[in-house]
Amino acid sequence: MTKNYFLLLLFIVPFSVAQAQEEAPVSVAKNQFKINLLFPGFVYEHGFSEKNTLYSEASLGFGYKYSDYYDKSDVYVVPIITEQFRHYYNLEKRANKDKRTERNSGNYLALNASYFFKPLSGDTEYFSYVPSSTVAAVWGLQRTYKGRFNLEFNIGAGVNFSKCETKLALPFNFTLGWVIGK
Repeated sequence: MTKNYFLLLLFIVPFSVAQAQEEAPVSVAKNQFKINLLFPGFVYEHGFSEKNTLYSEASLGFGYKYSDYYDKSDVYVVPIITEQFRHYYNLEKRANKDKRTERNSGNYLALNASYFFKPLSGDTEYFSYVPSSTVAAVWGLQRTYKGRFNLEFNIGAGVNFSKCETKLALPFNFTLGWVIGK
C-alpha cells in the first residue's frame, strides 16, 4: 500500500510543479536602460504593472527635405524626445512557446508623443525649420537577445503639429542597441 502512495506521489508532484510554473505571471522589467546606436540616444523604460511601461528616449534623428522652388535638398540632424505608454500584449503567448520575454521582448501597442527640436545642422539659407510635436498610436516589437543586443521597430499613425501647420504623420522607428545594467 505504501508503495502505491509513493508511486502516486511521484506522479502528482512533477505535474503540480509544472502547472505552477505555467501559471507564474510573465512581467515586464521594472527598470531598463538602453543605448541606441543607429540613431544615437539613451532610453529608460519603467515597468509599472505586469504588462505596461513608460518608455522615455532622448536621441538624435536624421531628416531630409527637398524644395521644388529652390531645387535644393538638405539632410539635417535633429534632437528628439519621445515618450510612450506601452502595453505588451503577447508576453504569455511568447513564454508558452518558450520564446524570450526577458528585458521586455514582446510586441506592444503604444501611445507615442515626440518633440522635435530645431536641427543642429542643415542648410538654413533655403529652409526654415520649426520645432514640432507628434502624437500617434503605434504598434511595435522589441527583442533583446543574449548578450543584451536589442532590436526595436514601431510604426503608426498620428498628427504632427507646429506653430505653422498641422498634418498627418506616419511615424516609424527602427533602433539597434544594447540593454545596460542588470
